[in-house]
Amino acid sequence: MFVITTKVSKTKLAAAVTLLIAAVVLVAVLAAAKTAAPQEPDAMNGETNDARVAFLAQYDWQVNAEPVQTQTVKIPAEDSEVFTRYNELQKSQGFDLTQYAGQQATRYVYEILNYPDSDSPVYATIFVLNGKIIGGDVTDTAPEGKMQGLKK
Repeated sequence: MFVITTKVSKTKLAAAVTLLIAAVVLVAVLAAAKTAAPQEPDAMNGETNDARVAFLAQYDWQVNAEPVQTQTVKIPAEDSEVFTRYNELQKSQGFDLTQYAGQQATRYVYEILNYPDSDSPVYATIFVLNGKIIGGDVTDTAPEGKMQGLKK
């Protein structure tokens, strides 16, 4: 049988106990924060009308609750100048339609109610495939209006 003894100063012992207590408190706080934090909804969920309206609200767009147009569209399977330019807009906001080439998506068009300085209707368009939002844009229908990404 072996007995080992060491001499530890009160300062070192106090420092070790303090570090141990701090580590336990940190673990407890992190565990409590993880369980107490509300679960964030899927940002790309487009399964329901409410989810699509909430998605547009993330960009601070207020829209009429019901889409003005809903239609099935086919994502082009072949590149064209128009599709390439439109997909560049999509890529600039984190989407890429090329991965959905040849597939059918649903296009939802909502009238935007809070577009600044516009006398003409402005519409938000979002594309949904298998319940997931895969792209979108905002279009100002004024004669000098333009198409832009979803961000204001």
